[in-house]
Amino acid sequence: MKRRHRRIAFIVAGLVGLGVAAALVLSAFQNNLVFFFSPSQVVAKEAPVNRTFRVGGLVEAGSLKRDNDGLTARFKVTDTAQTIPVVYKGILPDLFKEGRGCVAQGHVGPDGVFYADQVLAKHDENYMPPEAGKAIDQAKAAKTLVDK
Repeated sequence: MKRRHRRIAFIVAGLVGLGVAAALVLSAFQNNLVFFFSPSQVVAKEAPVNRTFRVGGLVEAGSLKRDNDGLTARFKVTDTAQTIPVVYKGILPDLFKEGRGCVAQGHVGPDGVFYADQVLAKHDENYMPPEAGKAIDQAKAAKTLVDK
């Protein structure tokens, strides 16, 4: 094999290897990408089906119920315009309370219930996840326009 042909083969092999590595990195990134949706967007079916995503808002007062197994919690998350029921099996964070902000990560089942794998609670009175705060503000603005 001539020196020129070896060099071309080496360059082609390098480009193929680089392409495979880039495809693997992008595939891993796509599988771990989790988007945020408000309850209004979930009710409007804007959220992905059969994919993990996050939903956030306020825990509706009086909606927190615990099953007899001690681990399963059922509650509703609202953005003041729409409400979505959430089921979570696990230990809730210490700061999780009704009337406070939370973000749940999971998927929507065929019954319209959000099955959470993870629940995050805000850490103090002044903090609200930016996405959840924006969704609540938009829902309040939309509700004000409808009421007028």
